[in-house]
Amino acid sequence: MALRQIRIQGDVILEKKCREITEITPRIKELIEDMFDTMYDANGVGLAGPQVGVLKRICVIDIGEGPIVMINPVITQMDGEQTGEEGCLSLPGKAGVVTRPNHVVMRAFNENMEEYELEGEGLLARAICHEVDHLDGHMYTEKVEGQIHDVTYEEED
Repeated sequence: MALRQIRIQGDVILEKKCREITEITPRIKELIEDMFDTMYDANGVGLAGPQVGVLKRICVIDIGEGPIVMINPVITQMDGEQTGEEGCLSLPGKAGVVTRPNHVVMRAFNENMEEYELEGEGLLARAICHEVDHLDGHMYTEKVEGQIHDVTYEEED
């Protein structure tokens, strides 16, 4: 287990477009493990390569239904609309209201470079859109309706 430093908004790497991954190497496998460890340690539901300083098209998500690895993800369909609070591990302690599609279909490769399709609604659709935005150098703060505000999380006993 290795925790990686999460880059914070203002770091120029978060504004860069990521390169596609063409093969799974031992370093990519290690990156996937580290990204999950880092995301879980920070109590996040998603994490993208640039957030840990790696300009590769890779992200991980777990909204509580199990881990998802997305390599070279492409959103192929989106419809509906949802508006709600959104936060980001690259802007800790802050949140804002963002409107996203309520339903998405995404095509990507898994950790074995096997192509798959994933359909998501609600929080999963929001997480997929949020992480794919990171791969293109965008943060949710560009889409916030109104003000970004402080959030506090209660510690579990």
